[in-house]
Amino acid sequence: MRTDSSPGTLPAREHLPAAGAGTPVLDVVIPVYNEEKDLKPCVRRLHEHLSRTFPYAFRVTIADNASTDSTPHVAARLTERFPEVRYVRLEQKGRGRALRTVWSASDAPVLAYMDVDLSTDLNALLPLVAPLISGHSDLAIGSRLSRSSRVVRGAKREFISRSYNLILRGSLQARFSDAQCGFKAIRRDVAQVLLPLVEDSGWFFDTELLVLSERAGLRIHEVPVDWVDDPDSTVHIVKTATDDLKGVWRVGRALATGSLPLDRLARPFGDDPRDRNLTDVPQGLARQLVGFCVVGALSTLFYLLLYSGFRTFTGSQTANGLALLVSAVANTAANRRLTFGVRGRGGAVRHQAQGLVVFGIGLALTSGSLAALDAASSDPAHSTELAVLVAANLAATVLRFLLFRAWVFPDHDQPHEAAVPARQGAPDAAVTAAWQDATMPLQPVRSPLPTRTSRPSVPDQRDHR
Repeated sequence: MRTDSSPGTLPAREHLPAAGAGTPVLDVVIPVYNEEKDLKPCVRRLHEHLSRTFPYAFRVTIADNASTDSTPHVAARLTERFPEVRYVRLEQKGRGRALRTVWSASDAPVLAYMDVDLSTDLNALLPLVAPLISGHSDLAIGSRLSRSSRVVRGAKREFISRSYNLILRGSLQARFSDAQCGFKAIRRDVAQVLLPLVEDSGWFFDTELLVLSERAGLRIHEVPVDWVDDPDSTVHIVKTATDDLKGVWRVGRALATGSLPLDRLARPFGDDPRDRNLTDVPQGLARQLVGFCVVGALSTLFYLLLYSGFRTFTGSQTANGLALLVSAVANTAANRRLTFGVRGRGGAVRHQAQGLVVFGIGLALTSGSLAALDAASSDPAHSTELAVLVAANLAATVLRFLLFRAWVFPDHDQPHEAAVPARQGAPDAAVTAAWQDATMPLQPVRSPLPTRTSRPSVPDQRDHR
């Protein structure tokens, strides 16, 4: 998993300004490999659609993944015919590699891609990129699994697609509905920071990009699409599925170990209203209480199981101390990540040391309770011991939450506070300059969108295959 440096935190989202002419607002990439048959009708249809409906300047980029047929010659003729079309040749295969290469070099503030078969109806293209232009979202994806989508495909592909998304939801806690639809867009400023963290260069590229974006708190917009399966698709399902599962394991492991610096993608300047300093509104208290209660309940159960196990071969005080020590280490680690949102290994040793101090206070409470019970009864029942320990642990839990929030993790009730001093004043000059470079002046070059929503007049080539 890549952990190399990225340009820095993202600027606050803003509507792309319209103040200049000629600069492409949208760069649509079409990754191809040996697509001499489909490339020409695809580009002609896409160009006609954008010319008729898109109100800004655009570019169509053909990204050739080391084709061995006449695809380069077809692409060359298309670039001669259409000034908005360009051709990029890569000597290695891989859709992710092609997208990374073109997106990294593009000067357009909105970057998109679609498959050459144009299985997705192009009427979804403007709804896909509009939230990125307006500053509402960071990424946008077409979804074939939305309830309002209209999809025509075989049962086999439907089963594979839904199974894959269930795996993502179960293993990586993904909340987006469709990772594999070849119809996506991203803001260039987001891509510049996010792409260095994405390792895959093949079909898993999309999924990895989306998972990291979601985990970093970026906003993903989903567009229901009309989609017709391409019967001539050259995708190798078994190999692709195997590579995807390997990617799920790799990304899941990296997220679990905290080796990904996702905090670099946090937006400054109060872009997230949850990060604003609002009078009389506790920052994150409700969420932290819920998380702490869940972790506390599991920790208590873990502690009682450990105590019962240790009690079979040692005294009550020793069993209590050992069980509380082990459960305290697990409790601090869980609260650090789940309740207070601390990622990575930085400060982990200090947090555990402070957690052990809190553990000492809990030990004093529970040990004192056991001592009082022993003084009151020479041979108390095991159930009585457990009841006393539960009561003592409840008192220790309340104290533990207060100490965690005020002492161990005092800076994480407002996650971006330390990273965004510009929230009270002017933005940092370097970030402002990067944002101005990423959103160079733009100017609509065509008339407003037509009111009718009919399909392009160019015949659908998929109907005649």
